Amino acid sequence: MNDEPQPKSDKHDRALAARIEAEIADSFDEEFEMEMDDDRLSKLVEGKSSSADSGLLERDVYFKELFRLQRELVKLQDWVVHQKLKVVVIFEGRDAAGKGGVIKRITQRLNPRVARVVALPAPSERERSQWYFQRYVPHLPAGGEITLFDRSWYNRAGVERVMGFCSEADVEDFFQTVPEFEDMLVRSGIVLIKYWFSITDDEQHLRFQMRIHDPIKQWKLSPMDLESRRRWEAYTKAKEAMLERTHSDIAPWWIVEADDKKRARLNCIAHLLDQIPYAEVERAPIALPQRLHAPDYIRATVAKSLYVPAKY
Repeated sequence: MNDEPQPKSDKHDRALAARIEAEIADSFDEEFEMEMDDDRLSKLVEGKSSSADSGLLERDVYFKELFRLQRELVKLQDWVVHQKLKVVVIFEGRDAAGKGGVIKRITQRLNPRVARVVALPAPSERERSQWYFQRYVPHLPAGGEITLFDRSWYNRAGVERVMGFCSEADVEDFFQTVPEFEDMLVRSGIVLIKYWFSITDDEQHLRFQMRIHDPIKQWKLSPMDLESRRRWEAYTKAKEAMLERTHSDIAPWWIVEADDKKRARLNCIAHLLDQIPYAEVERAPIALPQRLHAPDYIRATVAKSLYVPAKY
């Protein structure tokens, strides 16, 4: 056995590799979360986890709270529909800050016709010639709808500014216009909620490393993401200016500390629920109707070749 002290860089590399492996394993847990059967969900919600989960108290607490909050989100959804409310929730933050993860957990149990996610691509040539806010307006909610923007018109104060896709005059015009735009939205009856997901330099570095090492998530790393990593300080300055110039009593910013992904999700969902007073909507009891039976109906035989092979 070699008892010589290991170089600091080797220890750091091994520690980083171990953390990346742990994060990848955690990401698989997140996907299992989406596929759990109803029985297992109910056990976790009630605190009756199986013996296979022994020693995983933190995970059980996370799932229990997540499912409790998601039940409340369903109540909120019913209230929004019942009261014909119009809700816009904006999610902003650096790349890999966890915006998509919390949006996924918010919408996971909701009706996609009520809660819609909007993640617009880069503007087309035609859109670049329009009023800046024009391409976002068609996605605003009608009564009884919730729109969640995975990035929003604040691209102008962030990526567009940092990457040089717009001029400083464009940015200044944005800062002058956005309070008026958001004031119009609120006066029109829209409930506007804005979240900034905040992560540290080290945490973003780790999450980018995880994506590099995880073939399932490598698609998330675009050349733009890599360039944004290089321009960390420029993004910081742009974020600070954006928060200062666009925070208001009418449309305030809420900052979510997001280095811990699970806590960030729970904190954000709990806060979102607090922003809209709601009550449970009474529903009439549901009873399945009797199925109609036609005595002369004979079910046709379907060719075996049409079936998906039963490999599992």
